[in-house]
Amino acid sequence: MSDSMVVHHPEQCCFTIDTDGTESILQYQLHGQQIDFTRTFVPAELRGKGLAEKLVRHGLAWARAERLNISASCWYVARFLTAAAR
Repeated sequence: MSDSMVVHHPEQCCFTIDTDGTESILQYQLHGQQIDFTRTFVPAELRGKGLAEKLVRHGLAWARAERLNISASCWYVARFLTAAAR
């Protein structure tokens, strides 16, 4: 799965990974300079392969590069923010 490519769809406020026609997704809401990561979803048959982590790390890197204020109403993304704050 390491060759799976994350694609940013700014018009749909999400990042995706397509795996043989099956989509994993990280969704967000953008309000000015504030970004809220709202949902991460990986289909059951693709879980445990690191796709959610790859999406989150990519999304957070993009948000930091854009100098956005980051928050997460998605529990999975929130774990990454908590770990980074330590």
